[in-house]
Amino acid sequence: MNILKSLLGLMRAPFLMLTPACVAVGVGSAYWQTHELNWLNILLVLIGALSAHISVNVFNEYFDFKSGLDTRTQRTPFSGGSGTLPAHPEMERASLLLAWTTFAITTAIGIYFVWLQGWQLLPIGILGLFLLVTYTTWWVYQPILCLIAPGLGFGILMVMGTNFVLTGTYSWASFVASLVPTFLVSDLLLLNQFSDFEADQSVGRKHFPIALGRKASSILYGILLGLAYLSIIAGVLSTLLPAFCLIALLTVFLAARAYQGTRQNAENIPALIPSMGMNVIINLSTPILVAIGLFMG
Repeated sequence: MNILKSLLGLMRAPFLMLTPACVAVGVGSAYWQTHELNWLNILLVLIGALSAHISVNVFNEYFDFKSGLDTRTQRTPFSGGSGTLPAHPEMERASLLLAWTTFAITTAIGIYFVWLQGWQLLPIGILGLFLLVTYTTWWVYQPILCLIAPGLGFGILMVMGTNFVLTGTYSWASFVASLVPTFLVSDLLLLNQFSDFEADQSVGRKHFPIALGRKASSILYGILLGLAYLSIIAGVLSTLLPAFCLIALLTVFLAARAYQGTRQNAENIPALIPSMGMNVIINLSTPILVAIGLFMG
């Protein structure tokens, strides 16, 4: 039981809920395009996406432990890692094995879909695999790349990849739909970096809260929120998304509260935690509502 608990800690199991929400957008865009569903392929996509999410999480845990960052991080319920390896350093080798095993599962499923649907999946697949391994060792040291990487992985790559393996084609509808989790997930990591400021700075990381400061980054947080909702409106106005997708705008009221709280408490991490919690809810519920709108349309 202790080993299982440690493995789930390394996986950051509570945060894996984000993956089905993002995959649902890709499935919804595929259904909007073809009005057909292949449940076996959907299951394989979900397994591959979850394996990718676990892999990047565990690589992050491993590299943060090796760099000494874990011992300096101010943990919150939503950021700072699981603390599993500092508490159980004997799990170091197991964590690396888990990271590479889930990486291999994602790769194998990707190869199957390349064989099934065509080589056009390769650019997304290769970029996604590169992102899994290098996020903690490279992307987080470049402010713009650090901001782009999370949304790229969970938004454009995951949603458009899902759409392609289910339909055999890329579509503008899947691209526009993917922009919602793209902006939101990048925003999720951006806000979580507020509490990691000092620890990340001590090991040479450079994200926007370090480069610009927390106050200025809180404005950037609001801009990304706005772009997520503008993507929905633009998609509907251009008829690339069905009008039913407008139900995702229901979360804008929660987003406004999260933004207000972030602006007010950018320098006060304990007071910022409620906004971080609202941000998680926004990231889970908004893509799900977009997916529901696509199915209804």
